[in-house]
Amino acid sequence: MDENPPAGTAGVEALATGGVADILQTKPREALLPGNREVITDLYVSRNVENEPKDYAFKVYVRLNAKKQTLRKVSFQHSVFDACYFNNCNFDSCDFTGCRFVGCNFHQSAFSGCKFEYAIFERCQIDDDILEREAPREENLKMRFARSLRMNFQQIGDAKAVNRAISLELEATSRYLKMSWSSRETYYRDKYPGWKKVPQFIKWLEFRALDAIWGNGENTLKLLRAIVVVHLLIAFYDTYQFGNPWDLTSYLASLVASPGVFFGIATPHSYPIWFSSIVAASRLVGFAFLTAILVKRFGRR
Repeated sequence: MDENPPAGTAGVEALATGGVADILQTKPREALLPGNREVITDLYVSRNVENEPKDYAFKVYVRLNAKKQTLRKVSFQHSVFDACYFNNCNFDSCDFTGCRFVGCNFHQSAFSGCKFEYAIFERCQIDDDILEREAPREENLKMRFARSLRMNFQQIGDAKAVNRAISLELEATSRYLKMSWSSRETYYRDKYPGWKKVPQFIKWLEFRALDAIWGNGENTLKLLRAIVVVHLLIAFYDTYQFGNPWDLTSYLASLVASPGVFFGIATPHSYPIWFSSIVAASRLVGFAFLTAILVKRFGRR
């Protein structure tokens, strides 16, 4: 028997072994090409910079330093700032779209009219006034901007700034959910066409209900207001069933007795099972919400 395989068989075997491997190794090299992102390390800004629409964009700035410098109308689009330090600098009308700030320190630096769409912050020292002054106008971008800064402030332990970021995030989320089903703007019509508005409407209703009850976990006064409303409902039911609905003093007497009914320490009348169950459920949910708010508040400190 001839031990040497035919030429065609050898070609197939070569293609099955080396040829396929060469093809797999060649395709990624053809698809992945070097980018235009330049790494700039250990430099400092020696003078004011103005009207630079592209020379400072698409860079990786590592340990960049600047002190008492003004940067006006400079584009830093899709750049990365790693461990940079800006002391008492002024950023006026700069473009930080798609930028990522990691471990940077903006000590006493100010931002005015800058763009922060799709920007990400991690472990940065930055004043919380950026939340209101530099937040994007679009509600979805404002929501993500506030969320990124909230996580940043949590990482550095700034509890006051965390609360401000959460307030802005909740406000933007509420408006975004409402506009997602009610707005006629092109963005929302294309993203949520037809029946897709229904889930957004349900999400908005849920968000508004939780906001009214306890401010989505951020407002103790709203929770206390909800508990007062429960007391009023207990007093109204007690008066309507066991008192004189046309006598104001009967309502006042029922309202005085409502805390005992709510906390389960007194039963002035023989209430139905369904009513007592609703009161007990309201009490347990109220305590759970209050505990969650306290844990979140003290856990940030």
